[in-house]
Parts: sequence; structure tokens; C-alpha cells
Amino acid sequence: MPDDTDIRVLRQRAAESARNFLQPLAERRNVRSLYVHIPFCAHKCHYCDFYSIVDRDDRQRAFTDRLIAELAALAPLAAPLDTLFVGGGTPTLLAPAHWQRLLRTLHDRYELAPGFEFTVEANPETVTPELLDVLRAGAVNRLSMGAQSFDPRHLKTLERWHDPDNVERAASLARAAGITRLSVDLIFAIPGQTPDDWASDLARALALGTEHLSCYALTYEPGTAMTARLARGEFERADPDREADLYDQTLDTLRAHGLDRYEVSNFARPGAECRHNLAYWRQHDWLAAGPSASGHVAGHLWKNVPRLDEYMETSDAGFAPVIDHEPPDPRRALAERLMLGIRLREGLDAADIRERAHKLDPASPARLAAAADACRAHGWLAPDPDPWRLTDAGFLFADRVARDLMAAL
Repeated sequence: MPDDTDIRVLRQRAAESARNFLQPLAERRNVRSLYVHIPFCAHKCHYCDFYSIVDRDDRQRAFTDRLIAELAALAPLAAPLDTLFVGGGTPTLLAPAHWQRLLRTLHDRYELAPGFEFTVEANPETVTPELLDVLRAGAVNRLSMGAQSFDPRHLKTLERWHDPDNVERAASLARAAGITRLSVDLIFAIPGQTPDDWASDLARALALGTEHLSCYALTYEPGTAMTARLARGEFERADPDREADLYDQTLDTLRAHGLDRYEVSNFARPGAECRHNLAYWRQHDWLAAGPSASGHVAGHLWKNVPRLDEYMETSDAGFAPVIDHEPPDPRRALAERLMLGIRLREGLDAADIRERAHKLDPASPARLAAAADACRAHGWLAPDPDPWRLTDAGFLFADRVARDLMAAL
């Protein structure tokens, strides 16, 4: 049996380096979005399937060193950045001194475009005045706060450890530091959650003066503790009809307060949409740094290794080892355009989709038109033939509409 060292060496040899396909694209210098993943968490929430680790060995300094090297390697591909997004994990768990080094690298290596959006995800328990001052001095102008619920009972079900009152405290501290753009994440369809409970969560989030809300139905992802507890019968998942009612309640409540839906789970005041996430959904290019971070450049899709030790120990001129690298593929790109674009309020440019489909298979535009007509007959697509846009009822069936359109390819 190979020991752990042997296994790590085998993994490193098997992993492809991002340098192999990214460095030849450096002369383009046209990527305008950057995602950075910081994996550290104080606790692993039971519903979460993002790559994160409870790090008790204080590897933050070594991690920051490695991340800085990767950011330096990626920088030649970037045009002036329109959007930056730092997610996790819990990015606000990174110590302010390490944040200062990271932000200094970003400003030394990258140019920010006028009107840029720079978002950092935050856990309310880890937000401090010192950290916020560092973030604001580093040009962070938007905070995405993971509240999930303001009800201690539901936070306990989610194994989410924070005092609900700290959400308001963190929001106030952010504004005092000059970070005025605030998004809040909430989860609905939690076992035992009533419409009144959900109404209270929405009201408390709106009372923060937030310009953006992400409202996700609880999902039971494979391999999470939440899914294991469901299988053991510790609770029952919300009835699908109740889930649909809570989603409709979300739409009605937020529209009444000036926030409209621009994607299935995302609501914003006019002009306050998350531009970074829109870059994903519109299939723009973005760079990715950090373990498990996923990127998209010139049709290449890839994911950095989701193992902190391997990420930190393996470097190819700063580039990270990757898994799941997919080279450009027009058919895959069109399927992804259908899957992601249909989720947006703006919908899909039907003429463009048909033209791209015709290049792959001359018979596919007719199949796509038939699939769209069938969805329209169900009331899921708006009656106008172009663009293909979901109706309010259709947003409840977004995944079904996407599957039907992709099947037509």
C-alpha cells in the first residue's frame, strides 16, 4: 500500500497545470472578472457543499503566500477588471494582516476598471472594524453577508453558528467603514419553517437596507451532513407545494419593497444586480484562484484541485494544478448557455441560439422551436417568440425548461 506521501506525488503527477492552457492565452489580456476562493471556515455548516476546511493549524500565512503566487501568474491574462469576488469558505476569517498582503498584490498586479464591483463574502461572526477598514482601504465596495436565517431554531437545524443579531451589527460596521453595498443570503424551505417564519426573515433582511437578496431553497447535496441526517430520518424535507408557496411569497414581498428578481434565486434594486454573478450566467470569461476555484477563459473550463495541501505544495510557475479541465467545445458551450441564460429575467436571444445550433446540426433549430413552443403551452415561457423568457410560473420550472431545451440539441 502506498503511504500518504506516495499518494500525494501520484496526484501531483496526474494533475494538469493551468499553465498548459492559460499561458498561451496571455497575449489576449481580455479577461475582466476574477474569482478568489479562501477555504477556511470556523465550522462546516451541514448544508454546505462548497470546498471549505476547519483549519486548526493556522496555515493562513502559507496559504496567502501560495495564493499570491497564483494571482501573479494569472495577472497577464487580465484586462482592467470589472468585477472581483472573494468567496469561500469564510473569507472574513482570514486575518487582516494577510488580507493586506492579498489586497496589495491585487492592486500591484491588476488594474481596476472605472465603476468596478469588488465583493467579499462575510460571516457576521467574523466581521470586525479592523478587518472592514482593511477591506475598504483595499477598494472592496460590496459585502455579501451569509445570514441564512434570523431564527435560532432554523440556524440550529442548518448547523449554522452565528447570533442573528450580529447580522445587523456587521451591516452597521460595514456602512461605518464606507462599504455601502450589501447583499444578504437567506435559505427557505428549512424543515419546520412556516410562512410566518419566512416573512420574519425577509422583514429583518429588508430592514438592513440591503440592495440585494439571494434567497435559496434548501437543497440536499450529496455528501453533506444535511443529506445524511435526512436519510437517517432526523427531519422531513419541506413539501414541494410549501416550497413553491414560500418562493411565491418571496417574490411578492421583495417586489413590494422595490427588489425584483433578475435570476431564479437573486433579487435586487434596479442597478444593484451582482455584476460578477451575471458574468457567470452570461458566459463571460473569468479567472479563478485558490483551491477548488472554477474558471472560464476562451472556452476553457477548469477547476483547481479541491485539496488545500496539494494546492499549496504544487506550483507550476505559480499556476495551480487543476482537475476537470474541458477544452473549448461549441456544443457544450451552447448547452451551458441554455442552462444558465434561461434562469435570467432577460432570458435568451432565441435568434442567436438558433443560429449557433444550426452550425452544429441543421435540424436542431426546429427541435428547439418545438421545445420552446411546448414550454410556452405549459405557461412557462412568455408568449413573445424572442427572447425566450420565463414567466413567473416558469421560474418554478426553470430546471425543467433548461433540460427540455438542451435535449433539443
